[in-house]
Amino acid sequence: MNASEEKLMKCYECVRQKVDFRPRAALVLGSGLGDYADEIRREAVLDYHEIEGFPVSTIPGHKGRFVFGYVGDVPVVVMQGRVHYYEGYSIQDVVLPIRLMKLMGAEFLLLTNASGGINRSFHAGDLMLITDQISSFVPSPLIGPNMDGLGTRFPDMSDIYDRKLQAMVRKTAERLNIPLQEGVYIQLTGPAYESPAEVRMCRTLGADAVGMSTACEAVAANHMGMRICGISCISNLACGMTDQPLSHKEVQEAADAAAPRFKKLVTEIIREACGQA
Repeated sequence: MNASEEKLMKCYECVRQKVDFRPRAALVLGSGLGDYADEIRREAVLDYHEIEGFPVSTIPGHKGRFVFGYVGDVPVVVMQGRVHYYEGYSIQDVVLPIRLMKLMGAEFLLLTNASGGINRSFHAGDLMLITDQISSFVPSPLIGPNMDGLGTRFPDMSDIYDRKLQAMVRKTAERLNIPLQEGVYIQLTGPAYESPAEVRMCRTLGADAVGMSTACEAVAANHMGMRICGISCISNLACGMTDQPLSHKEVQEAADAAAPRFKKLVTEIIREACGQA
């Protein structure tokens, strides 16, 4: 067992000693959705500081804890605050929470985030279904000795975001009368926002939205065979597309404004996805 695997198992044993709950679904909350975990039927809360060796989120507004409970009748584990590569953690630590939620029992993963819109037809406040991703600008979490107990050495990445789930999300959004964009998400390291030239590069590569999380998490989850769905809130248009300087405050305000629609969609996605399982 390598060092990353040993750390993961220690975290898992620590969680199991403190919380007796087996989730079916895992949810990672991005900017603007943080208080969603406060609205579910909660069974237990576990602060990241209480888990031995667990990476702790340092971003303002991220509470940094697991919330265990129910969305409808679906048992879920919610990350209320994720860990980012730009915080100085290794990529193995960044995806450790995803791997941990899989070990807890979650088979379905819903990833959410706030991102910058690259597609010129997007507007601040849009919700985008992630249909594919580009993760080549951050280290792969699969580098190093393979964790054979989690997945194969060379996992296929042709269907990271489950196509059946995508079809379900489209129908759900239509039923709820929630407009939904679609596109490719690209992860860059951050924490600086992208330059206009970098935004043009991302557009040339085929990306529709850019952010600083999510893609590496999806790689780790796909490696473990989880069913993955991703929804991104377009919190602003990326640098160079408007004359407005970018700020974290702007991102947070746009994400907060979209939160009611986002929460409604998240709830129905979890119910529908786990109803298919």
